[in-house]
Amino acid sequence: MQRLFKKLIILVVMLPFVLAACGGSSTTSNQSTSNGGNSARSNLKFYVITHGQASDPFWSVVKKGVDQAAKDMGVTANYEAPTSTTFDVVAMSHLIDTAVAAHPDGIVVSIPDPTGLGPSIKAAVAAGIPVISINSGSDVAKSLGVLVHIGQTEEQAGIGGGLKMGAAGVKHALCVNQEVGNAALTLRCKGFQEGLTQADGGTVKVIGVNLSNPTQTQQTIEAALQHDTSIDGILTLGPTGATPTIKALQDLNKLGQIKLATFDLSSDVLNAIKSGQMLFAIDQQQYLQGYLPIVLLTLYKTNLNTIANDILQTGPGFVTSDNVSQVIQLTAQGTR
Repeated sequence: MQRLFKKLIILVVMLPFVLAACGGSSTTSNQSTSNGGNSARSNLKFYVITHGQASDPFWSVVKKGVDQAAKDMGVTANYEAPTSTTFDVVAMSHLIDTAVAAHPDGIVVSIPDPTGLGPSIKAAVAAGIPVISINSGSDVAKSLGVLVHIGQTEEQAGIGGGLKMGAAGVKHALCVNQEVGNAALTLRCKGFQEGLTQADGGTVKVIGVNLSNPTQTQQTIEAALQHDTSIDGILTLGPTGATPTIKALQDLNKLGQIKLATFDLSSDVLNAIKSGQMLFAIDQQQYLQGYLPIVLLTLYKTNLNTIANDILQTGPGFVTSDNVSQVIQLTAQGTR
């Protein structure tokens, strides 16, 4: 059995890199359906409910992972998210409740707000529906009864970013939060402060911006930099914060002078790293966050397989000038 389990893990890790990725287009509800095959699996239906839409550069990669896993496993998976461009906990809890009422074989959720989403997740578990969490919620997943959390530990990822920026000489930094109220992003900034303090006693100022308004975000960052000329480093918490920050630094002729890094990947982020305008991106491998839960739920339903760890970590990793060219090639496939 141990040998079989090792083979299954190898299959899970290797499939995303040897199979072509497939995707969808809708931002609200997207269904990936099997092409037939194993009859025990073809009747399985899962819901994936996240706080980010499939049109977002980050979440589009998550959905590609969901789609490919559904195809590979021969199951059906619905990807759903609130239609609001900012995360909407009330709408997300309604989506979870509706999914529970449909009696699916499993549910995958992100947990940006455990207080708001906790009751709906617990109701799913109480109804006997296996739940796996991804992305946000590593610190609360076990208490809500989920099988396993797939993602990174956000505070530790922030610490890693702080240590790297401190090593690059940053002493006074901004942490740009594009989703104020998202518990995972709060932990990222907290970890960043811890890491920068450990590295060189640096300080961090947190500012909130509106991810749905890039122009306003750019203006907010420019104002912060003009107000405090001691700022020598910026960490953004996602591509929707990184792109306006790049433009703000360009407008102020400070691109390259103020050191910049971010969480997560996008074309703008990767090109900035390649050109030397950004130090690094913290990579949580979101394709795996979409792919792995569908595989694990399928194996749980058909073979009662479970993961012993509370968290299956997909990050943090770092994309730097050393490996950015390889990652750029993979983004063309939609898997990074």
